[in-house]
Amino acid sequence: MDLRYTDDEIAFRDEVRGFLRDTVPDDIRRRMVDGEHVGKDDMVRWTRLLNDRGWAVPHWPERYGGTGWDPMKQYIFLEELQKHPAPSPLPFGVNMVGPVIYTFGSDAQKARFLPRIANLDDWWCQGFSEPGAGSDLASLKTRAVREGDHYVVNGQKTWTTLAQYADWIFCLVRTDPQAKKQEGISFLLIDMTTPGIEVRPIVTIDGGREINEVFLTDVRVPTENLVGEENRGWDYAKFLLGNERTNIARVGMSKQRVARIRELAAKEMSGGRPLLEDQRFLEKLTAIEIDLKALEMTQLRVVAADAKRGSTGRPDPASSILKIKGSEIQQATTRLLMEVMGPYAMPYAQAAEAGWNEPPVGPDYAAHAAPAYFNTRKVSIYGGSNEIQKNIIAKAVLGL
Repeated sequence: MDLRYTDDEIAFRDEVRGFLRDTVPDDIRRRMVDGEHVGKDDMVRWTRLLNDRGWAVPHWPERYGGTGWDPMKQYIFLEELQKHPAPSPLPFGVNMVGPVIYTFGSDAQKARFLPRIANLDDWWCQGFSEPGAGSDLASLKTRAVREGDHYVVNGQKTWTTLAQYADWIFCLVRTDPQAKKQEGISFLLIDMTTPGIEVRPIVTIDGGREINEVFLTDVRVPTENLVGEENRGWDYAKFLLGNERTNIARVGMSKQRVARIRELAAKEMSGGRPLLEDQRFLEKLTAIEIDLKALEMTQLRVVAADAKRGSTGRPDPASSILKIKGSEIQQATTRLLMEVMGPYAMPYAQAAEAGWNEPPVGPDYAAHAAPAYFNTRKVSIYGGSNEIQKNIIAKAVLGL
C-alpha cells in the first residue's frame, strides 16, 4: 500500500500546524516540552480554544459537534497535536463516555452532556477498576440497587485518574448479582457532588497525585442517568475500551520526545564532546527511531484499513500491536532521556504541591526527566495490560 500522504492530506496537515503555531499558548507548550503535567486550568483553556475552532471532538459525528474528518485526517490531527506539543482532548469525556452517550444514550443525555464535554464544562473521570477487578473487570463488586426513581450505589473504585478535578464519573455497577459476571452490569453517570462520594489520592512514585480511590456510600443516582439498558453495561464498556485503545500508540508524542532527546544530547557533554556524538548513545537512539518508524507505518496501515472498512463499533485487533509497541517505545524514550540528564535527574520536580525531592543541581530542563520516566512505567499496564494484548493478538490476529 502507498503510505504517503495525498496532496489534500498534506494541505490539511499544514493547516493543523498553522493553527497550533498560532493558537497554542506559549506557557502551555513550554510546560509540555519540559515534560510537566498540564493542570486543569490549562486543559480547560486549551480545550475551549479547540472548541472555538470546531476541533475539540474531531472523531464525533458532525451532528454532535464533530468534524466529519476521515480516519486519516483524525490521525494527522492527533499526531500534530502530540508533536507540537499541545494537550490532546481530555480522553475520559471525548474518547470514552462521549461516544458511549451518543451511541447508546437517551436524547436527553445527548442534549445535556455532549456540548458540555466538547467545551470541557464538565470534567469526567472513569469508574471502572476496583480492588480485585482490574484486568478481570467483570469481577467488579460495586452494587447499585434500584429504589423507586433512584439507584443506591455502594462500592469502591480505584486508579481513578484525575478524579480530584472531576464533575462527573461514569461507573460500571452491578445491578443483577444473580446473573453471570458480564450480564449483570450497568453503566451509570454519577454527579461527583452527590452526597456519599469520597475521593482519596494515591501518591505515585513521581510524587504526584494523578490517580485516586473513589468510595461510594449510599450514593443516590437518578435512574435517568442509566445509559442504555439495565444489565447491558458490559457491552457499552467493551465499546468504550475499543475507543480508548485506538490512539494509545502515541506516535506523535514519541516523535516529539525523540526530537527533545536530540536537542538536549547536543548540549550535554560526555568525555569532552556532546553526548549526541557518542557512538553507543547514537546506537540506542537510532534503534528507537527505527522502532518508531515501524510503529508509524503499522499505525498508518491500521488507520487505512479502518477507513476502508468503515466504523464497526469494534477496534481492529491489530490495535493491540500498536498498544504494546507504543508503550514500549514511550518507556524507552524516557529511559534514554534519563541517560541524557545523568546525575542532574536525581533531584527532580514532583507535583506542584510536593515541590522538589532534593535541591536542584542541574539545568531547569532536567527537573522533569525522572518523573516522566517513573510515570511511563504504567503505560504498559493501563488501557489493557500488554500481557492481555498479547493474548488478543494470539487469538484474533494469529488464530492460535
